[in-house]
Formats: sequence, structure tokens, C-alpha cells
Amino acid sequence: MAVDRAAQRYVTATIVVAGLGTVWCLAYLTVGAGTEALAYLFVPAGGALAAGSVHHLRRHVALAPAAVRFWRAVLVALVLITIGYAWLAVDMLTHAAQARTRAMPVPAAACVALGFSVAIWAVARVPTVVAGGIEWWRVLLDRTIAFLGCAAALWYVALAPMLSADEPWSRQATALVGLAFVVAVGAATKVSHVAGGPVDRAAIRFIAASGGIPAGVVAVLAVRFGYAAGVPAQAIVMPLAPVLVTAGVLAQWRAGAGLRRDATRGGVLLPYLAIAAADVPLIAFAFGEPTQWSGRVVVIAAVVVTALVAVRQLIAFRENAQLLRNTRVQEERLQYEVNHDGLTGLANRALFRDRLAASLAATGQASVLLVDLDDFKTVNDLLGHGVGDGLLVAVAQVLRDEVGEKGLPVRVGGDEFAVLLSPGTDPDELAGQLLDALNRPISEHRLLVQASIGIATAGPGATVDSMLRDADVAMYTAKQRGKASFVRYVDGMGEPVLAHMKLGGDLRRALDNDELRVVYQPILRLDDHRLVGVEALVRWHHPTRGVVGPAEFIPAAERTGLIVPLGRFVLRETCRQTARWLSEFGPDALREAGSNVSARQLHDPDFVSNVTAALADSGLPCERLVLEVTESAVLRGQQVSRTLFELDRMGIRLALDDFGTGESSLSLLRAFPAAIVKLDKSFVDGIEIDDGQPAAADARQAVARAVSQLARALGLDTIAEGVESAEQAAVLRELGYRLGQGYHLARPMTAEGVSRLLARQQVAADSGDIVHGTPHPC
Repeated sequence: MAVDRAAQRYVTATIVVAGLGTVWCLAYLTVGAGTEALAYLFVPAGGALAAGSVHHLRRHVALAPAAVRFWRAVLVALVLITIGYAWLAVDMLTHAAQARTRAMPVPAAACVALGFSVAIWAVARVPTVVAGGIEWWRVLLDRTIAFLGCAAALWYVALAPMLSADEPWSRQATALVGLAFVVAVGAATKVSHVAGGPVDRAAIRFIAASGGIPAGVVAVLAVRFGYAAGVPAQAIVMPLAPVLVTAGVLAQWRAGAGLRRDATRGGVLLPYLAIAAADVPLIAFAFGEPTQWSGRVVVIAAVVVTALVAVRQLIAFRENAQLLRNTRVQEERLQYEVNHDGLTGLANRALFRDRLAASLAATGQASVLLVDLDDFKTVNDLLGHGVGDGLLVAVAQVLRDEVGEKGLPVRVGGDEFAVLLSPGTDPDELAGQLLDALNRPISEHRLLVQASIGIATAGPGATVDSMLRDADVAMYTAKQRGKASFVRYVDGMGEPVLAHMKLGGDLRRALDNDELRVVYQPILRLDDHRLVGVEALVRWHHPTRGVVGPAEFIPAAERTGLIVPLGRFVLRETCRQTARWLSEFGPDALREAGSNVSARQLHDPDFVSNVTAALADSGLPCERLVLEVTESAVLRGQQVSRTLFELDRMGIRLALDDFGTGESSLSLLRAFPAAIVKLDKSFVDGIEIDDGQPAAADARQAVARAVSQLARALGLDTIAEGVESAEQAAVLRELGYRLGQGYHLARPMTAEGVSRLLARQQVAADSGDIVHGTPHPC
């Protein structure tokens, strides 16, 4: 604020100088006070103050480099102008008698002219709006038009009359007035393209005014009063220039102090105002004013301005045309993005629904294929989402190639596609073609992918939603029938699907209403039938349907994602109950308890923390818990693998369930941290048959024997599943199996039934008896 007060003092001082000049001039003109030569003292005095204000600004205000260059040049210009007018004052004082008619010394005029030139150069270097290409040419034309138009008007109303006046001023004075006009017009033109730059816009306006206002008034006085105008021009009018310069310095000071409001780009109308100014002399000529040589200059300037305006309009026309083209391209691109899938480039669900609705409204006829890739999630899990995206792009290309003009291929979302068929296209034939095309390796990774296709054809009163629902039901039916096929929707087909969906809703309610029960199938030693472990199984006691088997509700739980809370419930209940048995019957009563885990659970990021919480809440040691996973679950990608190894590091035993039914069983034994291998029931069935053909018997027993030998070599425990007869148990013992489970050994039973079995086993152990016979469910 101290600097601001200094700037105000400089403004005040120049105003005082101008005021003194006015007072002296009035005294001179009225009472003849002093000599005429005194009039020439006020301009250099004000100029010195203005130069001092600029110097003070540069020393005390932090300016940007461009602003420093500008004000340094302005300071040089002020010093040169002040020296020139001081020279003139000295000359007039020494030749006071000839003051009225004496011309300005040429060196003094040259010094002032040099100062004006420096000022013009300073204004020209002020940074403007950054522009390039066509925009740069547009700005240049605007500034040229404004400059020529204003210059033509000033020439006509000021400079030309000065040259042809009855008492013309010296050529030096006229030239300096012209240079002052150039400073004014150049600064005014420049400021129209300065938007919040380092040099304050208001400061540049004051610089423009310091050249234009005094020069314009001086020109009018010179034409009107001739030589007699010299005194008021020097004493009253020209001292206003330093006042305006110091006002510009004050504006820059305030801008540097953060007191300036954000400037917006102005001067849009300046070129048009300049054109109007250039046209004023032409209007005067039209009304009969004599055309002299000065008027011809105006006419030439008006013609040039008009030509430049034409060029400017041509550029504007090209800009507008380009803008319209860009706008149309942008609109088309946005419309394309709204209606097309970003990954595959196919039409999306929105466009599909619009076209289907239009077809139904126009003809009432339409056919739709809904194509869903089978087991696509496995590709993402095993190979990564990048490979999965590449496969989707490849499938989209297959659809384009096969559908062609027969319909509109669409990506509905995820791994689901659709085709809106053109009239006359056979849906069954096209569906068969798509299945054949997808039966070949596709994408850069040469992957085999299969699909299930649902077909829906519009019936009476069909709507977009009803057709999509029918196609979805047909597609789901195709998956239930074994996948890699197509099914056409028929009436009533949706009832089983809706029942399945209702089953999912009932299962959610069952979890909330405590309708689920955990039962336990004992795992026994095959030699003495001693209980060593249990496998937890879940049963649903439906309030109206009775007991619902797991084969019916587990798929629904997998599909709806309820398998995660369902598995969490079974796990916590198993841990709690096993800890209670160990507390009641001792640590040797039961070696371990197993709980089945699905692939969906292993993908849950909270699964490990849920297992840890279940163990901590129940107090069950980690080594007493067995988590059983299938081969298909193990092959579900890096996330599953990391989870399994983390569980293994915790000390939890992992069992490979249904072993032998997958495609990578042997390699899994080396890659998977399994502790137990459970031989699938399919390899136990018929293992005891003796048809008198040793070769056939060996073949039936080969897998079971190989699994036992391989597990023994790797240090793994083995459990035979589905043991349903004493003969099967005997053969399995001969093949090296020590543990088994199945209906022959023990049926699934409640926790109370297991407790009674453990109690009998404990009594038998205390009495030294061996437990024989088959336990029965309670």
C-alpha cells in the first residue's frame, strides 16, 4: 500500500504541474503575465515526473519479465521525450522574442520522435492472446483494420487540416502529432487483444490516451487558431500526457498488488468502429465536400480497409464452415458412441431396443437371437481380462461375418450378444451357422469358445421386454440342456426358469429365517470303522416344501451369489460344533472336520478373513479344519491360487474333492497345496465286481490304485468317497485306502448323532473294545 501511495503522489504532482500550466496560461492570456516562452516549461516538468513514476514502479513492484521490458521501454521513451521538450523550452527561453513563430529545433524534434518510436515499439511487444494458424491471421487482420480505419479518420480530421491550415505549424510539430496518434491507435488496437497478461490493460489504455487525447486537441487548436494555439497547447493540453502516463503507472501498481479485477477480452467491436470511422470522410464526400489530395488518401485507406474486411470475412466464413464440419463430426461421433459398444464396435443395447421397437411398431414381426458365451468367466480368471476382451472382439467379428445383411449384431453386455434378424431370415439356420463358426479357434490366442443361443419370435401383442425375456429364457434353457446349442422359445418354457429364480429368493429368506441346517457325514477308518473326521453338509428345511436337497438349491445359490453367505454360515457352524466336540470328548476324539468351498467363495476378497474369524470365534485350531475344493475351483485363476496358498500357510488342511473327474488332476497334485485327496465316487462304483475276468477287474480298479500310489508317493492322505458296500470297502483296503465315507459306513447325521457316535466310541476305547458295525443316522 506504501507503493500505491507513492504512485498516487506522482499522479497528484503531474496534475499540479498541469494545473499550474492552466493557471499561468489564463493569466498570460488575460493580463499578459510573463513571456510566451514560459509555456514550454510545463511539458518537460510533467515528463520528468512521469519518468520518475515509472522508475519507482520498476524498483518497488515485482513485475513479470514482459512487464519489465514494457515499462523499461516506456521509461526510455519518457526520458527521450522529456529531453526533447526540455531542449525546446531552453531554445524558446533563449529566443523569447520569436517564440510564437519559431520552429522546434530539429535535434529536439528528433529526440521526441525517437521517444515516440520507442513507445510504439514497447506497445508492439506487449504479449497478446496466444494464437496460432488461422487465429493468428485473424487477429493480425483485425488489428490492421482497426489501425488503418482509425488512422484514416485521424488523418482526415486532424493531420491533413494541420498541413493545409492558413498558419501551418512546422513540419516537426506536425510529425510529432502524427507519431502521437500512432502511439494512441497502436495502444488502443493492442489492448483489444490483451487478456489478463503481464501488462495491465488499464495501463495500456492510459498510455493510448496520453498520446491520442493531447494530440487530437492540439491538432484542433492548430487548425482553428494557428500560431496562437501554441501557448494553450504547451501549457494546458500537452501537460495532460504525463498525467495520463502516471495514471497508467498507478493502474499497473494496483495490478501488481492484486487489486485489479480479472480482465476479460474486449475490443471485439473495435474493427467495426474503425470501419465506421473510415467511412465518415466518404459520407462527407458524398454530400459534396471537395475532394482534395488528403481526401484521396482517405479513399485509398477506405478501399484497403474494405479489402481487408473482405479477407477477414472470408477467413471467418472458413472458420465457421470448419466449425460446422467439426460440430457435425462430433455429433456423429457422439451419436455413434451412444449407440455402439466401445470395445467391440457392435451396436449396443440401446440401439438394439430402438430397432426392435421400431420393427414391432411397423410390422408386428421380429425375431431375436440371444447369444451367451459358455464359461467365459474361466477365460478371464485363467488368462486375464486382456485376453477376455480380445476374445469378445473376435466373437463380435464372427457375428459380423456370419450375420452380414441378415440382421443387426449387438453386444448386449458382458459376454452376452444378440442379433435382430432382418425379415425373411431363418433364425434356426443362422443360429446353427453361428455355433459352427464358434466351433473353430478364434482370436489371436486361438481359443475355442462355445455359446448357448436363445431364439424368440414376436407373437401377438409382443413387446421389446417380452421378446428379450423370452429369448433369455430360451438361452437359459439351452445352457441347462448342456450348452453349445440353441433353443427356440415356446409357451410355458419360462415356468421352470421362474421357479428357479423364485428358489433363489426363497433361499435368501431361508438364510434370514434360520431354515438351514448343517449335518455331518462321518469319515471312518476302513479297518475298524473308527470315526476320524466329518464332512459338513447343508440341508434346507423349507416351510412348505419340506427338505430341499442340495442338488436343487446349491446351483441357485451359485447363480445368485448367495453361495458366499451360505458357505460362511456352514463354515462358522462347523467350526463351532467341532470345537464343542473336542471340548466334550477330548482332543483325540475327532481329528478334523471338513467344509466344502465353492469357486465363488474363493473369489470373495473377504474369504480368508471370514475363515480366520470363524476359527477365532470358535477357538478351533487351524490344523483341525479341512476345506474341500473341487478341481474346477482350483483352476479359476491367480486370485484363487493366492487364496489357497494363504490358507495353507495358516495351517489349514486342503482337500482336493471329487479327484479324478477333472482334466488336470495329476498336475494339480504338484501345483496345488493339497493335504488330502478324495477319490470320486465314480471310481468306487463297481470296483468290487468279480465277473471272473481279471483284466476287466484290473481296469475297474486302475484309477483307484493309481491315485492311492501317487498320493502315497507325495505324502498325501486319501479318502474314498461313496463307499456303499462291505465288498467295496474290502477292495479299497487292498488298494491302500485307509479312510472312507459313504452310506455303507455312515449316513449324514445331525450334530447330536455324531455326539452319540463319539460317546460310544469313547466308551469302547475305555473298555478296550474295537468299534465294529455300521453307525446309523439319528
